[in-house]
Amino acid sequence: MPSVLDIRRRIRSVKSTRQITKAMKMVSAAKLRRAQDRALAARPYAQMLTNVLKSLVERADVIDPDTGKAKHPLLETREERNIVLVVVTGDRGLAGGFNSNLLKAAQRFLDSKSNINVDIECVGRKGRDYFRRRYPAQAANEERTAPVRVTGEHLGILKVPTFDHVAPIAEDIIERYANTEIDAVYVVFNEFKSVIAQRLVVEQVLPVALLGERDIEQAIELSTEERERVGEAATSAGVSLEPQDTSEIDRRAAGFATAQVDYIYEQPAATLFRALLPKYIIVQIYRAMLESVAAEHAARMTAMDSATNNAGDLIDSLTLTMNRARQAAITKEIIEIVSGAAAL
Repeated sequence: MPSVLDIRRRIRSVKSTRQITKAMKMVSAAKLRRAQDRALAARPYAQMLTNVLKSLVERADVIDPDTGKAKHPLLETREERNIVLVVVTGDRGLAGGFNSNLLKAAQRFLDSKSNINVDIECVGRKGRDYFRRRYPAQAANEERTAPVRVTGEHLGILKVPTFDHVAPIAEDIIERYANTEIDAVYVVFNEFKSVIAQRLVVEQVLPVALLGERDIEQAIELSTEERERVGEAATSAGVSLEPQDTSEIDRRAAGFATAQVDYIYEQPAATLFRALLPKYIIVQIYRAMLESVAAEHAARMTAMDSATNNAGDLIDSLTLTMNRARQAAITKEIIEIVSGAAAL
């Protein structure tokens, strides 16, 4: 059995660790609130852009009447032979199973597309490290040496993701799709609605099937146990469990597309539609990154709350062990004194 001094030293060490994990939990809770606000602030623009495009579709011929094919290249559906998979992970660890679950979902998707060439765009250091160990890294314009390859590494942009960070990534993917270099684009990310309403999804963003409707390839919901654990961590950190009420924003945005009036556009509707549709794709990828950042902070807050609770349990256990060791030492000394007195 270790000495009382050793156990006391370990208790002090665990207490220091508990202070760190508790502080990290509160930092993640604060960052989660800001990430939620950023995601909510981007929502009205995305909804209005969607409604403008819906309005333009009614006033522009997006389908060629002779061939039956879409006039805009981003609406054209092709047989999947070359695709892009955008994997949104975190740059740091200490977030429980957040990154590992994302990577498992991405790997399952790759296994399901085993007969297709896949270019992986890694957003986040954890995803980059995982895929670089398994697949070769090549530029998109280089001759392919393997069915699956890493064509992009985007690190550090998730600290505070902005539209300017995401636009170049999305524009490059859109250009490749328009030039028929790829046939589909998928995004793997953690969808975030509220602290207890989030799921891991694989979503297809290109080609555009129906404006305003999402094409979910895979979706994994939080288990009941995970939801309860996240709820406990959020409650103790003072984070609301309910999603923010955006009904008024949704109602005003929806009114644009449903209003029975004829809008007059400065440019032809077809020209506007061609210019705005790429921005719609950029917004979809931007939304995925914003929601994934919020989900990562929620996962880190939960992981640090569990670590803090576990540290408390370990301190209690070590304190009990220390008391037993001290009691055993006292008992031993008493026996030695009594034995010595009896010998005299």
